[in-house]
Amino acid sequence: MKFHLPSIARGNVALSFGVLVFALAIWAVAWHEPDLQERLFVLALMVGIGGTLWFAFARPASSLLVSGGLFLLLKFISVTKLRYLESPLMPADFVYFARSSLVETLEHYPHLLWLGIAVCIIAPLVLVLVWRVDYRPLSHMHSWLHYGIRTVGVTGCMLALWYFLLPQGPFSPIYNKGLWNKLSDQAHLTNFFITIHDSAIRMPAMADDALAEKNWSATATPATVALPAHKPYPDIVQVLEESTFNPATYTACNIPLCKLPMFQADARTRGHGLLRTHTFGGGTWVSEFSVFSGMPQDIFGPAGMYAPFVLAPRTSDTLPKLLRRLGYLTVGIYPTDGGFLNGRNAYHAYGFDQFYDVRDLGLTMWHTSDAQMFAAAKRIYDKVRKPGQPVFIMVLTLEEHGPHDTKPLASLPTPYNHDPLHDLSPDQALNMETYLSRVHDSDTGMARLEHDFLDRPDPTVIVHFGDHLPSFGGLIRKMQRTLPAALQPYQNNLTYYMIKSNFAGPALPGYPMLDIAYLPSMVLQAAGLPSDPYFSALTSFRNRCHGLYESCPDKPLLRSYYTWIFHYLHELN
Repeated sequence: MKFHLPSIARGNVALSFGVLVFALAIWAVAWHEPDLQERLFVLALMVGIGGTLWFAFARPASSLLVSGGLFLLLKFISVTKLRYLESPLMPADFVYFARSSLVETLEHYPHLLWLGIAVCIIAPLVLVLVWRVDYRPLSHMHSWLHYGIRTVGVTGCMLALWYFLLPQGPFSPIYNKGLWNKLSDQAHLTNFFITIHDSAIRMPAMADDALAEKNWSATATPATVALPAHKPYPDIVQVLEESTFNPATYTACNIPLCKLPMFQADARTRGHGLLRTHTFGGGTWVSEFSVFSGMPQDIFGPAGMYAPFVLAPRTSDTLPKLLRRLGYLTVGIYPTDGGFLNGRNAYHAYGFDQFYDVRDLGLTMWHTSDAQMFAAAKRIYDKVRKPGQPVFIMVLTLEEHGPHDTKPLASLPTPYNHDPLHDLSPDQALNMETYLSRVHDSDTGMARLEHDFLDRPDPTVIVHFGDHLPSFGGLIRKMQRTLPAALQPYQNNLTYYMIKSNFAGPALPGYPMLDIAYLPSMVLQAAGLPSDPYFSALTSFRNRCHGLYESCPDKPLLRSYYTWIFHYLHELN
């Protein structure tokens, strides 16, 4: 004889199961956020989404199961991504990984792959079972009342969710966290939801199409560029020196130790000067975006700071993509794990053929010197180079990465441990002298890199630049620099750039300061390479605005440039 539970009993079991899952989600997700307001924020979202599903499904157990399960899944994915890929979960990930590297990523972690397969099979089965026995409390009503209540309920819950997510709403203080906290603290779900707002791209103000065509149509068909006398095209080695600046530009750094060869022009120098960056104390990933895309990230609003997640996959023209079209092999050499802040995926989107992270190089993350990175780059170059094919190598370094005040002055190597900078406060001096000891090592490494690539017959361009100033715990802002009055407002965003080659070529134009977004146009010019409509327009813009970008004084020209690159060249797709 078969035994059947009464429908009421089955409904009670389903409802109890739904309540249990939702309660578990509250405890495991909302109540594990670090701050009380963050807990209440996630709880409010859970209730809002649960309520929306309650009225949409008209089945209480199913709505509790789905809403609780979704938050548990988000929590699991966010913790797993941070653990294995060293990067926070962001809304853009669901587009990024779905269309690029989800399967490839899971192949590296078979247990996660099998877990994902199990969830995809078991979860729908459980939901179907619950759905079939769930209560339908509104089913006895007239259809017009039934659907009226559900429509009003769904609308009310969605409005509540919209209100909860407003940056000016009841949870506004959590939107004021610093960017690094949003990318690194333990408020996994809070950060995921607040970045939905932050990641919304805001386009800059533009001019009408007629003005854009008048100003920029000549660049649509770039002038023919004479091929360089050297064939094939030159190799290009580009080095992003994290947290690096020329210390001699600071008034108090007036001793010989502050004058380092890597910042000084020599017979091979084609161009050098002050580089205007768009971040301070951190945010190297936005400098990467600028030197690849030819655009500063801040023209897109807060979303620009999430460039590796939000902008990289939507950028049409980049320096690596152009170089690939010219026959280059493009290679990224990375000092951290490739998953850190979406680095590997972003480099793929920027147009790199190959990518080697710190694990691939056999080095130690956060403890890798410039000399080690440059030696690794040379090994990779020797391995991948082919006769007749030029190579573009992008190298990131971390030797100058902060903090600079965690060890006492006496622990620094001689002569930096004898307090040679007398015109600074003790705290400022400790930071600067620690920096000097590190940048001295970078200088030694750079000399070796130049020897390896410039002291040879193969034509080569070397570019290195500082991507942002270190913070020195905020103390660097109070340190005076030897800058012209016109540049003083930018002093906390000025580093340096240096471009050299081992073949003859005209000097590159010099500017009081060069915006980092123009650096790819300078690289192309130094290498003597043909351009395309986008980089032709960028070069023209650089010349007409004398190295300034969004601070170009000719605002109609600036707005018409935005119209040209976004409306005509579709630089953001």
